[in-house]
Amino acid sequence: MRVAIAHTLPREEVRRRVHERSGEITDFVPGGLATVETSWPSDDRMDLSIIAMGQTVTGAVTLEDGEMVVSFDLPPQLGFFGSMIEQKIREKGQKLLA
Repeated sequence: MRVAIAHTLPREEVRRRVHERSGEITDFVPGGLATVETSWPSDDRMDLSIIAMGQTVTGAVTLEDGEMVVSFDLPPQLGFFGSMIEQKIREKGQKLLA
């Protein structure tokens, strides 16, 4: 799954906001019952490991000029929730950048 969230901010500002508010990523997962671990292998990439509903999902948030991209492989068991997850990521991502 790939969710691109458009923005008009300078990349440095997006980086600052995401770094400061990365603890809010748990709120991206519907139901609020998730464990999220993050790491920053580079200034513009945050890797994620999300454990929810007995499943582990790994992904990344990539900061680009004009968009923040959230990408991950959704296990088949969670495919049914794909559109709900995408909507929540888009909604929370826009708030994170606001």
